[in-house]
Amino acid sequence: MDGLIASAGNGFSLLQQALFETVVQPALFALGMGNLMEDGYEATAWFLVGVMQILLLLAVVGPLQRWRPVEPVLDRATVRTDMLYTLIHRLGVFRIALFFTLEPLFDEGFGTLRTAGYGTFHLDQLWPGATDGALASFLIYLVVFDFLGYWIHRGQHRWGLWWRLHSLHHAQRQMTMWSDNRNHLLDDILVDSLLVLAAQLIGVAPGQFIVIVALTQLSESVQHANLRLWFGQVGERLWVSPRFHRLHHSVGVGHEPAGTNPAKGRNFGVLLPWWDVLFGTANFEQRYDPTGIRDQVEQSRDYGRGFWSQQWQGLKRLVGKA
Repeated sequence: MDGLIASAGNGFSLLQQALFETVVQPALFALGMGNLMEDGYEATAWFLVGVMQILLLLAVVGPLQRWRPVEPVLDRATVRTDMLYTLIHRLGVFRIALFFTLEPLFDEGFGTLRTAGYGTFHLDQLWPGATDGALASFLIYLVVFDFLGYWIHRGQHRWGLWWRLHSLHHAQRQMTMWSDNRNHLLDDILVDSLLVLAAQLIGVAPGQFIVIVALTQLSESVQHANLRLWFGQVGERLWVSPRFHRLHHSVGVGHEPAGTNPAKGRNFGVLLPWWDVLFGTANFEQRYDPTGIRDQVEQSRDYGRGFWSQQWQGLKRLVGKA
């Protein structure tokens, strides 16, 4: 298995190198940004991963949605907005913005910690010869990041200010494979910052981090798909399915079971439903309810339709003006 992983990694590296040398490197030199070659090489990897994800969505998940949809798509304009969110995040536009704004602050902070003698703890070195193999290391970090993702997701629903931003994600009443990245940018900045901080603290390699993020994003796209699909009695407890996650988005069922109180909810798992089972938030009912937010449905609260209106409404909610 380690050999297969290595072969796939080598093939990806060759493609990354070719794209970098033919497109990215000349562009950086032309823009007078030759000092950013290493960062440009990493950005090339993120871009390639995003392209591969989008191609898989179009080739596999799209046909599945047409084959077994939960509901007819009547509001295609809002789906097109979700597609814009997906392109912004998967093709690296959002990461480039973070690179020029927040990453210098992170680098300075981590540099200060290392100077003070606080090095990175490499989690996969706990048991040399057992936990440091390519597959074992990947699985360890995948589970750790998924555990962190579960609690981040709980926080997005439990803390009122955070919910005011995250609620944009739940305001989509026509969920499709494009809906995963529909979110307020401030929420995304906060989540990405927490994940980057964790990656630095536990020593995940950059290549592994990219693969973990890519796998998570692809799985989340499938979870949000307009797809009537569950994984069976056993599979539902091993990996989050479209049915499992749709219930989390269901009006008054998944994220707000106690009326309009978003502090409670069901099915917060990102990849693994284990945490929902362990912490008592799992619901394995086979049901496909309408999605959205109670005040949106019952009181016609405006969460915005286009990208900019959604971002603006989120800011207004954050300060209590919407």
